Amino acid sequence: MSYLQAVVIALVQGVTELFPVSSLGHSVLVPAWIGGSWHTLVVQSSSGNSEASFYLAYIVALHVATALALIWFFRADWVRIIRGFCRSVARTARLRTLSVTDADERLAWLIVLATIPVGVTGLVLEHAFRTVFAKPVAAAVFLTINGLILLAGERSRRRMREPEPVAVASDGSVAHAARTETDIAEARAADERIAALPYREGLIVGSFQILALLAGISRAGVTMVGGLWRGLSHEDAARFAFLLATPVILAAGVLKLPTLAGSAGSHIHGQLAVGFVLAGIAAYFSIRFLTRYFATRTLTPFAIYCLLGGVASIVRFTIF
Repeated sequence: MSYLQAVVIALVQGVTELFPVSSLGHSVLVPAWIGGSWHTLVVQSSSGNSEASFYLAYIVALHVATALALIWFFRADWVRIIRGFCRSVARTARLRTLSVTDADERLAWLIVLATIPVGVTGLVLEHAFRTVFAKPVAAAVFLTINGLILLAGERSRRRMREPEPVAVASDGSVAHAARTETDIAEARAADERIAALPYREGLIVGSFQILALLAGISRAGVTMVGGLWRGLSHEDAARFAFLLATPVILAAGVLKLPTLAGSAGSHIHGQLAVGFVLAGIAAYFSIRFLTRYFATRTLTPFAIYCLLGGVASIVRFTIF
């Protein structure tokens, strides 16, 4: 893997992991579109030999960088949620029955329960999904399906409630600010709304993440659609999706990191260091943008992008 390849893939991964357009799909399709030695990366990563796949090991490391960016951005929120979880666990152990007294504690349990389905499925079937479906044509098909899922989510949301008005600044752009104490307070209010979901609903939303094991299906996108279908606003659905993604992405990365100590990572340590930093930075700015974007806007532009990119890729890899 050249440093140019490492930089391009890191930037693509850092951005698309959080945008609802599938990072895994892009990690397959972008090298395949470029062709040559880039396409070879995809071929060997889906060969079934995970120990020999330095590209897969590299992607795994980039996932860890993305998860760390998520943790850092939401650090104040995670401190509050983890404290709530610890309080609830201690009280539950003492009373010998589940005890939840506030929104932070309830949200913590929602995240735990919603993570179980994809965690179990990933441990059992991740290898099969990667070797069977992580190929350009399959990724193109699933990227197209991802676009249709996003459109379906938007359509169901419009049926439930009128689109939210867009707040604009004096220059006509969307009004945003840096993440301040006010933003953190608004995040707490959002968590209270999310925590109002019944545990069963949270489990359903979390189960949508299983689809993201397929290259081309976006974890953030389908989880947001799940949130929209359960009545959350775009902003709250995006927040819940990002909170749910953090433990899943981090755990998947940490479990696979030992492969970097073997033959898979023996010749890419320098590329890995550069890519790790770039992916983390790209992910951080992506999350900043998206948390503001979904305060006023929808999934529709991403759906159109997935449909166009997916159809173009299907044509490219089946006809030409």
